[in-house]
Amino acid sequence: MKEFVQISTDKAVNPSSIMGASKRVAEIYTQSLNGRQGCPTQFKSVRFGNVLGSSGSVVPTFERQIRRGGPVTVTHPEMTRYFMTIPEASQLVLQAAATGSGGEIFLLDMGEPVKIVDLAHDMITLSGMKVGEDIDITFSGIRPGEKLFEELSTVGEDIAPTVHPKVKIWKHRVVDWELIQKVLEELQTLTNCSDRGKIIAVITRLVPEYDPQNPPSVKADGLQSVGSVKQ
Repeated sequence: MKEFVQISTDKAVNPSSIMGASKRVAEIYTQSLNGRQGCPTQFKSVRFGNVLGSSGSVVPTFERQIRRGGPVTVTHPEMTRYFMTIPEASQLVLQAAATGSGGEIFLLDMGEPVKIVDLAHDMITLSGMKVGEDIDITFSGIRPGEKLFEELSTVGEDIAPTVHPKVKIWKHRVVDWELIQKVLEELQTLTNCSDRGKIIAVITRLVPEYDPQNPPSVKADGLQSVGSVKQ
């Protein structure tokens, strides 16, 4: 295999959830394989933001809630996310495969982060309805492992341009190969382990910035029954 592109996420940056931490582990592993003796494959990673219209995207969820007459449920009024379209996501993978020498993390310039509550408000308005009159927006509160905002790079990663003006490279920090092997071997022994603490302890050896107890900077207490949002 000449090229291997690993699909990662912006949640791998300073992760606060198992999903983000496991994606960061995958980034570290695939990048460490790049250039190893006897391995001709070029390993690269792409970090995705939220892909509009994809499986699990917030947009189809909001559409279903609007069709039902609401309420539209938003986690927190200050929560923001980076968004990209399906064509942009596809082109990012192809661009990563076509450029670089291996070991890079590619990321699309997704512009400014979008407030989720603004997205909900716009979708309700575009459906021909009014917030607070036809459909309410309610807040459910931040769940464990969720962040109010996502980050694009972590300590030790430098930004470099590519031939494509909207695609950047985040150069990763070097991680000891022996440590990677030991951590992956330990994680394999914990495959059927129900002790979450043990799994987290092993992952943090490879991803020290993983903070499973990362508290939200703005509390979501008392937001569950908000009826409408003023813009």
